[in-house]
Amino acid sequence: MIRDQEILNQLLDTLSRFVRERLVPNEERIAEDDALPPEIIAEMKELGLFGLSIPEEYGGLGLTMEEEVLCAFEIGQTSPAFRSIFGTNNGIGSQGIIIDGTEEQKRKYLPRLATGELIASFALTEPNAGSDAASLRTTARKDGDHYVINGTKRFITNAPEASIFTLMARTNPSDKGAGGITAFIVDADSPGLSLGKIDKKMGQKGAHTCDVILEDVRVPAANIIGGKEGQGFKTAMKVLDRGRLHISATCVGVSERLIRDTVKYAAERVQFGKPIGEFQLVQAMLADSKTEAYAARCMVLDAARKKDEGLNVSTEAACCKMFASEAVGRIADRAVQVHGGAGYIADYGIERFYRDVRLFRIYEGTTQIQQLVIARNMLKDIA
Repeated sequence: MIRDQEILNQLLDTLSRFVRERLVPNEERIAEDDALPPEIIAEMKELGLFGLSIPEEYGGLGLTMEEEVLCAFEIGQTSPAFRSIFGTNNGIGSQGIIIDGTEEQKRKYLPRLATGELIASFALTEPNAGSDAASLRTTARKDGDHYVINGTKRFITNAPEASIFTLMARTNPSDKGAGGITAFIVDADSPGLSLGKIDKKMGQKGAHTCDVILEDVRVPAANIIGGKEGQGFKTAMKVLDRGRLHISATCVGVSERLIRDTVKYAAERVQFGKPIGEFQLVQAMLADSKTEAYAARCMVLDAARKKDEGLNVSTEAACCKMFASEAVGRIADRAVQVHGGAGYIADYGIERFYRDVRLFRIYEGTTQIQQLVIARNMLKDIA
């Protein structure tokens, strides 16, 4: 749903120019430094990127799902690390508070998340609980008007920069499934909370992850999202639909960037006396990539519009995440192939994207988890 096409066009034009003029020229810098320049983060805050999906009454832009994915198409045209720093504020870091938080929690946290004063992070994954998120072992024991939390979270995006964590812990030890899990808002400076060393990753340099270690961390009972125990896993699952559509749209943006760079190279690179783009086998790779990117874009827009209509898009979001993340991997692979030896050299940036996009098939639900979600929903519908 697009509320005001003219205002949206202005926003998209601004984002496109920002990506072109400020982010793309800094791609190599963040890959080398493994850090985002502070001045770039400041500009992101000024543009309102930290509050794209946060409701207007709390200081955000309050974008609809369709508007958000259109923005993600633009933001995806550069290194995914740029998106990562504000992505959790708009997605899994804040959506739990937006969807299920109390009014007091919304007033306290959302305005500061929208401006980027606070960076939110989502702490669900553990050393022994990844795809099987319901098996998490982090515990939260009630002690008066507080809970005492113990456990370790792993691969937590933006943890080194986080001000608050949307954190899942087991409040009912006798319930070993999803029903025993509660969602908490945990301040990063809480006594007993510490961080592991920043992970060295295959790609997405500048987007940081690390362990979050909790040793007798006391969290006020008022910080339970929604104020009720046992709802945490449900909150996490609600959050993922929007997050999966956002990631899918980012995959589309990266795909389109890779295709644009590859077509340009194919038109300029001469072999056997003519541009390699004139050879049919190269054309086939370009055509396959274009078709997959176009299909992914259409899927994401269709699912976003359905979500804006208030429909349950659990299946559609999983379809988008599975297809778009797998497609961008194939498109990146073809981009390397068309570039030949140049695609394997860091100078062109193609090899960097090749490594960066591999993560899209893993986080916010692996491809295999999306397949399970899709098939189980199909069987549930027929029953």
